[in-house]
Amino acid sequence: MDVGVFARESDRLGRAIEIGIASGRVISVSFPASPPADAASDHPLLDRAFAYLDGASDHFDDVEVALTVPTEQRRVLEATRNVPYGETVSLDRVMRMADLDPDEAEDVETARTALAENPVPLFVPDHRVRDAPSGAPASVTERLREIESI
Repeated sequence: MDVGVFARESDRLGRAIEIGIASGRVISVSFPASPPADAASDHPLLDRAFAYLDGASDHFDDVEVALTVPTEQRRVLEATRNVPYGETVSLDRVMRMADLDPDEAEDVETARTALAENPVPLFVPDHRVRDAPSGAPASVTERLREIESI
């Protein structure tokens, strides 16, 4: 099924993982306290996410995401997708990868906003950017960092 909302409870995160898909592309990822009643629980991307939470090294770079954000924010999120599994980088590094100037306050704000409003955390792994906001709750961000550091 390439359209719908899929969610499953995760003991590792202490909350659910919810994935929204339209036309075969991931349009949203969130981490609600529990799965919505109307969400299906069976989807291959959920299976991969749970394998990842169990320690499988998965970069998710083949997952198609639909980013409906301003161009400069998209560049930040696309740069973030290129940070390898298990590595963390500074916000400055991601900004340079996105052709933004870390010494320009407006560019810093653009990058921070892109990460804070990331609609697809996990598939755009903002948890790999140190000292920057994430589209996921802080507890999830920390847990994802722990999983990748093992």
